[in-house]
Amino acid sequence: MASLSKTWGYLEKKQRLLIFLAAALILLPLGLLIAILIKITSQGPIIFSQIRIGRNGQKFTLYKFRTMVKNAEQDGAKWAVRNDHRITPLGRILRSTHLDEMPQLWNILRGDISFVGPRPERPEFTENLKKEIPHYEMRHIIKPGLTGWAQISYRYGASVADATEKLKYDLYYIKNRSLVLDLLIILKTIRMVFKNH
Repeated sequence: MASLSKTWGYLEKKQRLLIFLAAALILLPLGLLIAILIKITSQGPIIFSQIRIGRNGQKFTLYKFRTMVKNAEQDGAKWAVRNDHRITPLGRILRSTHLDEMPQLWNILRGDISFVGPRPERPEFTENLKKEIPHYEMRHIIKPGLTGWAQISYRYGASVADATEKLKYDLYYIKNRSLVLDLLIILKTIRMVFKNH
């Protein structure tokens, strides 16, 4: 049975655009509220962009609502950790509910990512993880996703050890992906959003 990611890929561009517009309209009021709150509670842009690694190691720009203070990485890329002082109070809420990832609907429309798949990592971390973790590059054989089996099954990754554990979940998903598994992941993701809200 084809996975939701594959099914999405088979849709015509016009069909994907219609689905994107429907989702965007439904989420528009919440997105506008988040944008206003970010603007009035901290300095910096509303939307934050980062280079990530996608399918077959290709780089692309990922979009998120900004959750960290302005110039949070002026000293270079760092893992986000528990009680990270760089994360704003509003940012903690957005991260815990995964609402910071709403702008990635644009990445889905562009074809950078799918609904479900391994989360795309930053190139600064990927180069080191490929050296430290056997078979790490296997997670790049499919498109990364907005959500995934590793995200709903394991805590927020903040080290090589965490990345090693999350890879196990990513490889399980790649081996067993199906429409049923994709729908299960999406439903659990939705439940996490409301549970942590």
